[in-house]
Amino acid sequence: MPTLLEMAMDTMIRTFHRYSCKEGNRFELSKGELKLLLQRELTEFLSCREDPQLVDKIVQDLDANKDNEVDFNEFVITVAALTVACNDYFVEQLKKKGK
Repeated sequence: MPTLLEMAMDTMIRTFHRYSCKEGNRFELSKGELKLLLQRELTEFLSCREDPQLVDKIVQDLDANKDNEVDFNEFVITVAALTVACNDYFVEQLKKKGK
């Protein structure tokens, strides 16, 4: 039976490829594919942000090599950065509660 971390890694890989195969290069996300992935898969995270342009800003920032597509490495770096930000927020909330 896979561990929780192995299942999380599998989920990231499968999620990326579920969206990357919709158009163009099946191993990279177009801006449209990435935007759809973010809107569908990070719904709760994005809904609590007040910036209506947040998805567009994330898409622009993700494309590190400016080829108008996001490869798996760029995607993973972003997911990791978002995870760190969420953890930092969680830790800060616990500190405020004195736990």
